[in-house]
Amino acid sequence: MKKQLYILACLLFVSGMATAQKGSLKRANKLFEMRAYKEAANIYETSEDRSKEVLQNLADSYYYNYQMQKATKTYREFFVTYKDSIDIEFYFRYGQALKGVEDYNEADKFLSLYYGKPVNTMAFVEENRKTTPHNFELKQIENINSQQDFGMTFYGDDKVVFASARNENNPSYAWNELPYLDLYSATLTQSGELKDVVPFSDAINTDSHESNAVFSSDGKTMYFNRTNASKTKTKENRVAQIKIFKATLVDGAWTNVTALPFTANDYSTEHPALSKDGKTLYFASDMEGGFGSFDIYKVAVNEDGTYGEPENLGAKINTKHREQFPFISENDVLYFASIGHLGFGGLDLFRSNMVNGDFDKPVNLGASINSNLDDFSYVIRENENKGYVSTNRGGKDRIFTVDRIENYLTKYQVEGVVTDKNSKALLIGSLVTLMDETGTVIHDTLVGDEAKYLFKIEPNKKYRVRGTRKAYIPQDVEFSTDSKGKVQHDIELILESYADAEAQVEETEKGDVQIKLDKIFFDFDKSKIRPDAAKTLNTLVDLMKKYPEMEVEVSAHTDARGPDQYNLDLSKRRAASTLEYVVSQGIERNRLRSIGYGELQPLNQCDKEGICSEEEYDINRRCEFKILN
Repeated sequence: MKKQLYILACLLFVSGMATAQKGSLKRANKLFEMRAYKEAANIYETSEDRSKEVLQNLADSYYYNYQMQKATKTYREFFVTYKDSIDIEFYFRYGQALKGVEDYNEADKFLSLYYGKPVNTMAFVEENRKTTPHNFELKQIENINSQQDFGMTFYGDDKVVFASARNENNPSYAWNELPYLDLYSATLTQSGELKDVVPFSDAINTDSHESNAVFSSDGKTMYFNRTNASKTKTKENRVAQIKIFKATLVDGAWTNVTALPFTANDYSTEHPALSKDGKTLYFASDMEGGFGSFDIYKVAVNEDGTYGEPENLGAKINTKHREQFPFISENDVLYFASIGHLGFGGLDLFRSNMVNGDFDKPVNLGASINSNLDDFSYVIRENENKGYVSTNRGGKDRIFTVDRIENYLTKYQVEGVVTDKNSKALLIGSLVTLMDETGTVIHDTLVGDEAKYLFKIEPNKKYRVRGTRKAYIPQDVEFSTDSKGKVQHDIELILESYADAEAQVEETEKGDVQIKLDKIFFDFDKSKIRPDAAKTLNTLVDLMKKYPEMEVEVSAHTDARGPDQYNLDLSKRRAASTLEYVVSQGIERNRLRSIGYGELQPLNQCDKEGICSEEEYDINRRCEFKILN
């Protein structure tokens, strides 16, 4: 009886545990739906349930809170366990998590599967190092001591405004369990120290999030983010949307705080950025009709205080993933953060120049400012080359001062034009090749209508640039890029045709370039090279030794007398015999080609037996030497 009671107690205990765990998972799923990722992860971590839903939600919870080591470990388990039934979007997040721990090779595997094309992050990193316009020196602002500070912006000549979670009296944000954000103003000293840090106006700061302020040139208008107090049901869950608000400075006080008319409760508008003239407002939004997630938009600010219709900046700027934190400089350069364009991991910073009213292809700002995690909220005074950037590379959102310097690698280049030595004509379509000191080809290009070429190069290296063209003598020019020496090289490649350089070379009416040699004689019905023929062929050998890049086609021809097939076979043997002799004199076989044409290419009208004299038939019995390269 006691044994039965014990078994019953154990069953009740196990059943109770299972019920409790089921209840915990239900709560975790609810927290995950509410984007309370930190608390949800705490519950998922203690669960023995390793179902598909638990693993994917736990991995995502780590991912969205930047715990990339834990995220990659959990995504790995998820992919191994459920590899045949995983939504494609998890390939993207897993790839980004792997980038977050700088495992780029493994990340590329999953991102290549996601995009359906090869992704090579290390090749991108190397290319970016030589092409990004600037390098950046970052210095963390040390006396910002809260768990989250970001989004610093210029406020007049000597002040700054930034968002911070330092107000412990604010409610906690479920996503990361930190206090809601407020805006603060401060003075930033030359040494990078913040002084006189005070909360911004009470008319601006509320119990909700406020962040990402931007000010008009006269300092009398500001735009900023504020999160709605209530949540809105979306397709996936309930979300507190973000709106852009406007405020005006009247008699030293901020007032007239109103949401912009194109904001709404069913999507977010955030991260305002104002053009220098105040006529265009840029922002990020996940409103309907975009490319996916958050896109960058612009909207006209009319003189009467009204606004135009928001305009998506298009596929060149936006992707199906997040583009956020736009900033437009005084030079109309758009800076923004993106996780959709190829980068180092997480949000990376990009720039795009305005050209004829449109923005050109974005350029990653490079490894000196971007990291394997999120880098965002970059602002710059172009003429001073100074600004601010926010990053969570240390695990928390932090603000850095930025000093921008020109990337000297972009200044190292070799350029020039390809011309004919004698006619001075531009040699359009010539091949120009850049090689390192070992002869390894680095770049090559076919020059266009202006016959110009340009290659980016690096300091402290030795290079060779080569110009080649069919029927021309190649030209090689060596140069070096000593870091203390010349940065830019202008090298004109002057090519001379074989026909101009050598008396025995001439261009035919058909455009072929042939080497004119004395007639080569063969004994009747024979293909062996006779001594007199060898003496003539030595001229060819000498010429090919003089020009090591020259390639030649050796062709043999017969007259029309005799059977067609016989003549064809005989010509092939004679051409091959001629080639073998030239090879025997030290010319590489791969520089030669032999072909027999038989009676197919007469030089006159003697294409049948019995219609010409011996002398006329003799014209067609010949060997020809055509320069191929």
